[in-house]
Amino acid sequence: MSDIPVSTPAAVAGGRRLDPDAALQLARQNDLQRLGALAARANQQRNGDRVLFNRNRHINYTNLCVHACRFCAFRRDAGQEGAFCLTPKEVGMRAAEAAAAGAREVHLVGGLHPRRAFDYYLDLLRSIRQAAPKIHIKAYTAVEVDYLARLSGLALPDLLAKLRRAGLDSLPGGGAEIFAPAVRQRLCPEKISGRRWLEVMEAAHAAGLSSTATMLFGHLENWTDRIDHLRQLRQLQDRTGGFKAFVALPYQPANTRLPGLRGPGGVEILKTLAVSRLFLDNFDHIKGYWVMLGVALAQVSLAFGVNDLDGTVTEERIGHAAGAGSPQVLSCGDLCRLIRSAGKVPVERDSLYRLVREQGSC
Repeated sequence: MSDIPVSTPAAVAGGRRLDPDAALQLARQNDLQRLGALAARANQQRNGDRVLFNRNRHINYTNLCVHACRFCAFRRDAGQEGAFCLTPKEVGMRAAEAAAAGAREVHLVGGLHPRRAFDYYLDLLRSIRQAAPKIHIKAYTAVEVDYLARLSGLALPDLLAKLRRAGLDSLPGGGAEIFAPAVRQRLCPEKISGRRWLEVMEAAHAAGLSSTATMLFGHLENWTDRIDHLRQLRQLQDRTGGFKAFVALPYQPANTRLPGLRGPGGVEILKTLAVSRLFLDNFDHIKGYWVMLGVALAQVSLAFGVNDLDGTVTEERIGHAAGAGSPQVLSCGDLCRLIRSAGKVPVERDSLYRLVREQGSC
């Protein structure tokens, strides 16, 4: 007999909001098939059979960073083997290559460089905008924005306005990790608090910049921490409506400084995605980020409430440095085939989740 709370299916079907205790009960039950069916039903009601993707390219501009987060395998010190820092011209050239290949978005994320002035970060945006005038620039997590506020001495509204003038269109959701203070202190003690992450995102939404939201899970946290993280995201979304999608990121254990942790297994990942879909009733889109999930599990996640597979990506470094076994790039054809073979309809979107075209046979 299923141990899913009897009231849960009726609540989901009736569009009633799950409270944290009900979500925690869902997370702790063992009927994965029924949980997936509930999440799939919630997604079907909101998104039908459509599964979205976009044509994007990641550009990691530097791996030098003033922080030393224990879960990060990407970060390097100056002079260390593998350390790099791209010039604005180099970043612009990569953006131009992406645009020429049909990309609609560049996704810019890097470390908090210990010696680059504020103008460097503005010049990255300006270089992209000059090289690829029509491409959407998704850049700078809340952690990076907080760092730039301190670097420039600007208040958040003034900083965000300046970044927008330089070309910024939206923010990625990275840096949220897990909001629980005790866990965050062990995981990334130098990073901004969860409260500050939420403050930065609220300011970004108020400035007219949309973003995604993330949660890193499967490390030192527990289900109570995860549900509370989702609760705080849902509260902010109630106030701003600025989150375009939620991305659950499974912890990748290779080359990190958290010995003994293996990361979450497939069942735990699917449960996390399904519970997220059911709890985040004010988020339209739940993303199965194939880079971190792996292609096969990302495809399975489409039966667990996921309706977005991110995009073509091209040259992702952060997850792969921590041992992600996925490819560096998927073509639009690859994504279409994955989606169609799961019984879904592939639809290309832009960075703001406006539908571009429904894909035909592929």
